[in-house]
Amino acid sequence: MQRKPLLGARRWASLFHLAFCCLALVRVSGAQQATAKPVLPLIPQPVQVSTNQQTFTLTSQTGLFVGKDIAPSKATSFQEYVRKVSSINLKLAKQAVDNTISLQLDSLTVTQKEGYKLVVGAKRITLTGHDEAGVFYGLQTLSQLVKPSSAASVQLPGCTITDYPRFAYRGMHLDVSRHMFPVSTLKKWLDVLAFYKINTFHWHLTDDQGWRIEIKKYPRLQSVAAYRNETLIGHKRELPHRFDGKRYGGYYTQEEVKDIVRYAAERHITVIPEIEMPGHASAALTAYPELGCTGGPYHTATFWGVFDDVYCAGNDATFTFLTGVLDEVVALFPNSYIHIGGDECPKTRWQACPKCQKRIKDEHLRDERELQSYFIRRISQYLASKNRQLMGWDEILEGGLAAGATVMSWTGEQGGIEAAKLGHHVVMTPEKQVYLDYYQSLYPADSLAAGGYTPLSKIYRYEPVPAVLTAAQARYVLGVQANVWTEYMPNASKAEYMMFPRLLALAEIAWSPKATRDYNSFLSRTRAHDQRLQAMHVAPARSYDWITDSTWAGQNGLPMLRLNSTAKGEIRFTTDGSEPTSQSQRYQAPLLIEKSSLVKAAVFEGKTRVQPVYSKQLTISKATGKPVMLANRPASNYNPGTTWALVNGVAGSNRYNDGQWFGFSGTDLVATLDLGSSQQISNLGANVLNYHWQKMWAPTELVFSVSTDGVSYQDVYRQTQFPVNGINPVRATIAPVSARYVKIRAVNQGTIPAGEYGAGGKAWLLVDELLVN
Repeated sequence: MQRKPLLGARRWASLFHLAFCCLALVRVSGAQQATAKPVLPLIPQPVQVSTNQQTFTLTSQTGLFVGKDIAPSKATSFQEYVRKVSSINLKLAKQAVDNTISLQLDSLTVTQKEGYKLVVGAKRITLTGHDEAGVFYGLQTLSQLVKPSSAASVQLPGCTITDYPRFAYRGMHLDVSRHMFPVSTLKKWLDVLAFYKINTFHWHLTDDQGWRIEIKKYPRLQSVAAYRNETLIGHKRELPHRFDGKRYGGYYTQEEVKDIVRYAAERHITVIPEIEMPGHASAALTAYPELGCTGGPYHTATFWGVFDDVYCAGNDATFTFLTGVLDEVVALFPNSYIHIGGDECPKTRWQACPKCQKRIKDEHLRDERELQSYFIRRISQYLASKNRQLMGWDEILEGGLAAGATVMSWTGEQGGIEAAKLGHHVVMTPEKQVYLDYYQSLYPADSLAAGGYTPLSKIYRYEPVPAVLTAAQARYVLGVQANVWTEYMPNASKAEYMMFPRLLALAEIAWSPKATRDYNSFLSRTRAHDQRLQAMHVAPARSYDWITDSTWAGQNGLPMLRLNSTAKGEIRFTTDGSEPTSQSQRYQAPLLIEKSSLVKAAVFEGKTRVQPVYSKQLTISKATGKPVMLANRPASNYNPGTTWALVNGVAGSNRYNDGQWFGFSGTDLVATLDLGSSQQISNLGANVLNYHWQKMWAPTELVFSVSTDGVSYQDVYRQTQFPVNGINPVRATIAPVSARYVKIRAVNQGTIPAGEYGAGGKAWLLVDELLVN
């Protein structure tokens, strides 16, 4: 190929000068634009924001004018916030003049419900709301513009903001059955919800581990069901189970409930109570055993999970009890929704219960799934007679959905999709996207959590409207909710660590237009809110800035390791397992891992390490990066998406949330590894996970076999005992043999045996990281 002549030096100089000028123009233009349009530290991001060069000086001489038809309490909460974060004490003004903040209603100027327009000028601030909620949310935006300071004055940036919510339902769920929190703590969290324009508090009041609401008609709910004998220590998967030996419990009196409902309403937050049925009823059955299929005895659960004992659907006394409970609940909660749970209801007791079987026959039902639908419909009809609507988790779809029911889609999006297509309202709350009891990081030292992995970025990038819905069907999606299950949150500080700042991401996807969402901008604004949260006595987690990684197949299939951090500073790393220092090698580009290495890294600002140390072991063997074929497809819950993950040098963790494990539900693992050529083999390995309390069972048999041609195989190792509760490393030393192909077959337990957790269901088989040497 003929080469083109090189450019002359003078031509190069001219081009360089032109490029430099263009770059300078771009930089000047970008700087001017940044000056003209600074990013305001607002969460959620408003619909429209324009800034100007003016500033408003907020002092104790600034007046607060409350217009017609606006409750004075709207001004009071703003005054309290300003006083909390500064030394400024705002006083009410009698008219809108200079140096005032003027609040007014105008539904013609602001046409969207809960919407507002905020204008910050040099001499005054005007806030116009469509309704009182709009004024309230405008005040939250204005509050966020007040930077915490001890100075006698605070400068507010000049701006015009037009804003309204994308979704009508913006929620947070809180489980107080597993661990409950004082009323004062609940009020603090309601303040934070309001600050971020979250308008629904879903209060999970009853479950297997405790009944938390006073029902005067049934006093044993307070004296018996509200307490458990002790509480599990550590994670449910750990064996043997350990307990603290301490009686735990309590409940909220009806006066306390009324106080919470009132307090929330003042902040435009609707409180939706959840009274679980027909499952998750152990606590209630302990108090009133005649409501169960067996008659007991029952015990309020001391550990977490799904239990076979549920309300008897064939006993009319069950419905008398539940309607009596709901009568008092309805009187305490004036909103239209009552959540009845409806999730995770095993049918084991119903299948063996004569009363339930008679109900199935008398009502011409086909099976226990339709019996559950009957149960939900009967409760729904009763609530309708009280002018209330039933809400439930997506299992209420089983056997047919009750008329008018609203579905919370938690097991994924499919339940919500089905309900929306049927014309039912839906709240999207899928477990893998918005559950705040999931881990925020993959660091082994991170605080104990239920499982999973839901970092801040994952919540922020969740889109609540499934793409498969038509525009007409999408209108049934009321909104989105984050769920706080408290099995592993024994106190308020742990709960806050799990909730914040991830709840801020939920607030933004619930309120802000989809098109304006930008994660980098959100991160910057989130950091600015650390101080604001601390002013409200909330300590947010900072794990979103910790180092994360990604791996992919590089040269010859060997792993490439990329390190990422959104924190300021430099990443310094080592590959020999030593602790990184400010003098360690600076990370600049992905690393090709050619030999077994323990990589450690940390972010440094100057000589100071500002984060926990990241660590990852990568083990290189003859199998690393080689092609693997699977006879059976892994189930979606545990499917890394590429068989390279079986031979990428990275072993799955005992938290099984890192995307490394291959999981098979009721089926076997049969994997064939191609080494590319015949080689001497004397060591074989794999890892299997054994956690019966997570329905994860070791194989009944694991067999390695080898072949030179991929047709005829010779078994070289068999293992049938996997005694470790957790990761069982299989490491086999065999007589040296020449082979190109290695096959591993792990036989699934199949059906979980009677007497074990999840009995009768399919066992999970989890395997990772094939090793050959």
